[in-house]
Amino acid sequence: MGGIVGILLAAGSGSRFGGDKLLHPLADGTPIGVAAARSLRAAVERVIAVTREGDDRLADLLAETGCEILVAPDAAQGMGHSLAAGVRAAPAADGWLIALGDMPFIAPATHRLIAQAIAQGHSLAAPVYEGSRGHPVGFAAGWYERLRNLEGDTGGRSVWQRGPEEPHLLAVDDRAVIRDIDSRGQMIGGR
Repeated sequence: MGGIVGILLAAGSGSRFGGDKLLHPLADGTPIGVAAARSLRAAVERVIAVTREGDDRLADLLAETGCEILVAPDAAQGMGHSLAAGVRAAPAADGWLIALGDMPFIAPATHRLIAQAIAQGHSLAAPVYEGSRGHPVGFAAGWYERLRNLEGDTGGRSVWQRGPEEPHLLAVDDRAVIRDIDSRGQMIGGR
C-alpha cells in the first residue's frame, strides 16, 4: 500500500505533564491524543498510532478515530524506537508524515500541506511559523532505511542532519506547529 502514511507518535509517558498526558481532556473535553489523531486523520488516508504497552485506553480511543494501533514494546527506550516501529509498519509507503500526539491544535490543512509536498516529490518537508521550524515533518520513501533504524530518543531531525539535504520548508499561519503540550499550564488556548 503506497501513499503518504501518517505516523502518530503517542507512546510517551508524559512524565513532565504528570502522566497520562494524551488522555487529558482539552477545554472541549477531547483528549489531547484524540485531537491530534483527528487532525492527522483528516489529512491522510492511513494513520498508524504508535502507543506503549499497557496504554489500552488511549489505544482504544485512537482506534475509534480510525488509526491503526501499533504497540511499541521498546517505546520506553525513546522516541526513536517508536518512530522506527511506525515506519517499519508501512514499508511500502511513498512517504511518512510524522506527527506528535501532544500537538493537538495543528490544523488538518497544515498536515495536508506537508503530505502534499512529499507526494509532489520533495524528499523532506516541514512547516515554518514566523521563522521557527515545527511539526509535522514529512519524509519521502528514500529515507526508509535511516528511519527504520532509529533508536533511543533520536527523532527524525537527526536523520537529515547527518546528510546533505535540508527539508523543504513551507511557511504556515498555524502557530500550533511549534506548540506541544508538556505541562498542564500549556493547555489553554488553541491555534
